[in-house]
Amino acid sequence: MQMNTYKKKVIKIIEKIKEIIKKIIKDSKEETNQINLYKGTIDDKDKMSPSYINLSNPKYIEIDGIYYSSIIIVDYFREQDDLILKNLIDTNINMNISLFYEKQDTYKTIKDLTYHIGNVSVDLKDANKNRQDIDIAAFTYNDAKYIRKQMQIENEELYFLYTYITVYAKDKKELEYNLSKVEGIAQSRGLQTKRAYFRQEQTFKTNLPIMENNVDIKNAAKRNVLTNGIISTYPFISSSIFDENGIYIGTNIYNNSLVFIDRYDTNKYKNANMCIFGTSGAGKSFYTKLLILRNKLLGIEQYVIDPDREYTNLCKKLKGTLLQIGPTSNTYVNIFDIRKESIEENEKGYLATKISKLIGFFNLIFGEMDEEEKAIIEEKIIECYNNKGITFEDKTLYKTIKKKDKFIRIFKESKDMPILEDFYNILERDSTTKIFKTKLIPFIKGSLKFLNNYTNIEIENKLIIADVYALGEENLKYGMYIFTELFWDKIKINRKNKKAIYLDEIWRLIGVTSNKNVASFIYKIFKTIRKYGGSAVAITQDISDLFSLENGTYGKSILNNSSIKTFFSLEEENIKILADYTNITEKEKIEIKSLKRGEALMFVGDNHILTKIESDKFEKQIVE
Repeated sequence: MQMNTYKKKVIKIIEKIKEIIKKIIKDSKEETNQINLYKGTIDDKDKMSPSYINLSNPKYIEIDGIYYSSIIIVDYFREQDDLILKNLIDTNINMNISLFYEKQDTYKTIKDLTYHIGNVSVDLKDANKNRQDIDIAAFTYNDAKYIRKQMQIENEELYFLYTYITVYAKDKKELEYNLSKVEGIAQSRGLQTKRAYFRQEQTFKTNLPIMENNVDIKNAAKRNVLTNGIISTYPFISSSIFDENGIYIGTNIYNNSLVFIDRYDTNKYKNANMCIFGTSGAGKSFYTKLLILRNKLLGIEQYVIDPDREYTNLCKKLKGTLLQIGPTSNTYVNIFDIRKESIEENEKGYLATKISKLIGFFNLIFGEMDEEEKAIIEEKIIECYNNKGITFEDKTLYKTIKKKDKFIRIFKESKDMPILEDFYNILERDSTTKIFKTKLIPFIKGSLKFLNNYTNIEIENKLIIADVYALGEENLKYGMYIFTELFWDKIKINRKNKKAIYLDEIWRLIGVTSNKNVASFIYKIFKTIRKYGGSAVAITQDISDLFSLENGTYGKSILNNSSIKTFFSLEEENIKILADYTNITEKEKIEIKSLKRGEALMFVGDNHILTKIESDKFEKQIVE
């Protein structure tokens, strides 16, 4: 009895399982039918296709509210020495350009040309032909001989070239305006055009990525061209700059393309140096601050010489380190410091390297010295260091200290170095150097005595702003030089790290108020900073002063050693000076003069582009 009851329960369970399986199969079939139904009605082509196409008008096609009209290039100048599509591609007109090249059989072409030359030669001998017919025949005869010669002797190939341009716009009025503009630009380049009336569909298809050159329009567009002539049709010549890992700069004024520049791309640019020139209020400071902000986000080490106190707020907002030097500041930098990083590892010559820098600094104070005076000053500098136990032997720059019951050797600190007063005392003891001692009095006892101190700063931040504004107009060059030397030593610490030094109002260091030693030091930075993974940025509004020392030798050298040059609006006088040292064209001279605030002509490698510097609202809040 119990056994029968168990069997009944098992049978009921099996029946339920069967019902569940049937339901699953039924649901699966229904779902499959739904999927098959979906696949049968909608495919990828349907998803991509427009919802509305109007082909009724012979002058244009309307697709989903956008109007398209095409132009066929039917002829060209016989001789082309420039890229014929450049002016079209550089515009901001919405258009698609399609080029088809059909290589012709060389043997058959030469055979046909020879046959044609023979026939035309006979026609030319026929005196009954009128003058016009003779001219046309002679024209084709010479062309055929030229093409055959190029193919036989110069090994050129013959191609048939087809060029189609499709312009599109949101309304018919704009479309017509753009068509006329394209025709005007094309004709100025020697391109003869014909609108594709009644053939809009065929020409539209030629500009789609389906490689269709319809036979209905080929005869109108066909033009023979030799290999050498194909070069002039090279299409990839847009002035856009879009470096893969670059920072956003702005937009191309002509074609609205985005400008991204990675100045540290060693494969593309010879160096990462920049020049930023422009009149007051043209936008160069705003642009420089944007660069600092955007590079800060990338973790790039940046050092800024700020003579006009323009970067203080930026420094605070970006949590950088602000170094101020002046009568009321508590920040001191000892010009006599020899730092461990001033020469690279495994190199020698700490004192010799430092002497050359000090000669430049004392040239700023004493004025241009002759060779005899430099020799005397060098002798006194050496004596000054010897009094501190520092000689040309690099080991004298190390000292032994006790730390945790151990004796270790470390590099000497600022307090182990001489200061200006030590040098002053040495000059005072020699009657031949009293004139130099007198010029040092302001630095020891007067308004500049804050320069007569041991260094009391540590630089670990990735953004350092050196504010030298408090030094006053006459003394700015001293502070700029001191911090430039300090930053240069910091830049040489690690070659792998990206870093940049910004020299605002650089003319003070390489202009007529400076000297050859200082200018040579600044030039050395621009010439060698690349090998330390660095970028030197020259900023100025006084171009005439920039080229005032040694007939502009140093200004020109720095300009030539900068792969990226940015010219904001300049006065005509400065444009003339700039033209003497750069390869700007007459057109570019006019453009620089008429630039609006925030617009610049940029030389990026070999590209010259007009750029509108752009920023987001939050960036403006930070940099302004």
